[in-house]
Amino acid sequence: MDKVDKRVAADEAHNESLERTLRFAEKVTRELLPLTPKQTLMLDVTTAQLKVMFIVFLRGPTRIGVLARELGVSLPTMTVTVDRLVKRDILVRESDPDDGRVVFCRLSENGRHILDQLWKSARDRTKQMLSVLSVEELNVVERSLEILLKAGQITRASQTSAE
Repeated sequence: MDKVDKRVAADEAHNESLERTLRFAEKVTRELLPLTPKQTLMLDVTTAQLKVMFIVFLRGPTRIGVLARELGVSLPTMTVTVDRLVKRDILVRESDPDDGRVVFCRLSENGRHILDQLWKSARDRTKQMLSVLSVEELNVVERSLEILLKAGQITRASQTSAE
């Protein structure tokens, strides 16, 4: 087998492994989905609003334009979404002290409380699920998560440098 054939075979093996991993991840997601905190399902917000809430929760204060770009919507559409979250006391608008034309969105105290509770509930449910595993199995899960974190960081860095 020459170098080209070996590379093709390695690429095919990698792609097959990737597809098996994705299928398995889908099964895991379907298994874990019923563990979605009831509070998340009970929130009276649209999917777009929930996405905005999570982006701001994870990133901190975020420009409306960045939110629009991240969700693939127009600035006017995002403005309406943010307006509704502000009206419900979930988000707060703040002007950039260095540039008054720039508006940031951050979670209000109420919004922070809602997402902290969701995060805690999800963590508690995950802890409950993981508690049935042995120490050896937990070590494997931890190592797997470390690998996924590394892959995510590499992917984000490559996407950031491409922009």
